[in-house]
Amino acid sequence: MKKVFLIAFVFILLDQLLKFYIKLNFEYGEYITVFGQNWFQLRFIENPGMAYGIELGGEFGKIALTIIRFFLILAGIFYAYRWIKKNPYNNYLIFPIGLLVAGAIGNLIDSMFYGIIFDKGLVYSSGNGELIRYYTGIAQANFNGYSHFLSGVVVDMLYFPLIETTFPEWFPIWGGEDFTFFRPIFNIADSCITIGITFLFIFRNKAFPNGWN
Repeated sequence: MKKVFLIAFVFILLDQLLKFYIKLNFEYGEYITVFGQNWFQLRFIENPGMAYGIELGGEFGKIALTIIRFFLILAGIFYAYRWIKKNPYNNYLIFPIGLLVAGAIGNLIDSMFYGIIFDKGLVYSSGNGELIRYYTGIAQANFNGYSHFLSGVVVDMLYFPLIETTFPEWFPIWGGEDFTFFRPIFNIADSCITIGITFLFIFRNKAFPNGWN
């Protein structure tokens, strides 16, 4: 498991460094192009839910999601330990498990602690449970807190609008509407989860030569 935690540590560190940079230097919605290419942007948004903007509604849902994430990580580490103990030198298993651990913990850190570390962030209205943005300007990591423990929101910034176009008027249903591919904005932790799952699926026979048990 040492290799797993080493891989996880490296990617958690990269994930958190980029999130802190974005949070401390960008206003909400601000973006820059990377290498002068519009198809690769750093665009600051905040996500109260799961990867790629999927939400579990309301403040209660936000706290519940954070708690569920925590216990899923513990369960995942337990099973990863069992698998790797049987295949201690299997890099087809060690590498993606390290990525999955990094991705899960990376976003968990945001959910658990960002609400108390930063003074500005996306919060839920106590009245109707809808999301509100109650701030302008750039956040500071001064521990004044925009929310409380377990209620932080995940910082996203990686945006790849590879195709931006408009459907022709004759196109069924969406005629005349703008179309962007790829629309979701995500972070390094999300990428680790996606790559880890994809890697395990492609190399599943080498990762689990004796099955899942």
